[in-house]
Amino acid sequence: MTSLIDSDTTIGLVTLSIGDLAHSLDFYRQHIGLTVLDHGTGSATLGVGARAMLHLHEQPGARVARRTSGLYHIALLVPSRRDLAHVIRHFAEHKTPLDGAADHIFSEALYLSDPDGHGIEIYRDRPRSTWYDASGAMPLASDPLDVDSILAELDETHVWDGLPAGTINGHIHLQVTDVAAAERFYTDVLGFERMIRIPSASFVGAGGYHHHIGMNTWAGVGVPPAPPEAARLLCYELVLPTAQALDSVLERLRAANIPLEQRDGQWTLHDPSSIMIVLRVAAGAVDYE
Repeated sequence: MTSLIDSDTTIGLVTLSIGDLAHSLDFYRQHIGLTVLDHGTGSATLGVGARAMLHLHEQPGARVARRTSGLYHIALLVPSRRDLAHVIRHFAEHKTPLDGAADHIFSEALYLSDPDGHGIEIYRDRPRSTWYDASGAMPLASDPLDVDSILAELDETHVWDGLPAGTINGHIHLQVTDVAAAERFYTDVLGFERMIRIPSASFVGAGGYHHHIGMNTWAGVGVPPAPPEAARLLCYELVLPTAQALDSVLERLRAANIPLEQRDGQWTLHDPSSIMIVLRVAAGAVDYE
């Protein structure tokens, strides 16, 4: 099986509701290393360089509802192992609490949570040639992370100034109501390729990437969407490289009778777990004729 969706599809802006904007901004700037790109009344957009990656919408008093569909974690991909080493040292210096760390064979990852309980992964990819076993399959592991080996990559002259240029939203991991139904939607309709499947989770990607979207039922099968008063995932973007690539996705969505709404050149829809997705073309893409 290969992906029908364009191989250059990426994860764009992720929008979260949070309980206290000032508190969240302090966390994302001081601990995570994102830069505030835009700040309005009750909302802010953060990113790296000029790349917008996270939009926060204040909903005073909101708290994450655990056993619901929605966000499992956002995943920030740094360009190199040395960059991950700098993140680890920064976390140690700022006493940033971690939820865990793992070696997934295809990546090395750190896990933590923001003040509202939204999950965050910060990771680096190994070279693609190392992702597969002798049979050509892509194994999934959660081995202990060799932190000492990573820290050996440190540039001792490096001064922390936030996440490095080139950091992107590498993937997004979702809590869904039913893995099989979610996988069918993301593969058969949107057009991603299934990369890894276990009974309670599936990981799909475009262009052979280990996963752009993870989905699991670790919060329970058949869980409801987060209630409106909760801190939650409001939507996330799938960014297509060309208008033609977007049109191909829209054709499959219409053929599957998925309701679509167009807003300012973007298309919104909901997956089978009621998670809102925004489809758009990458900025600067050239329209086809």
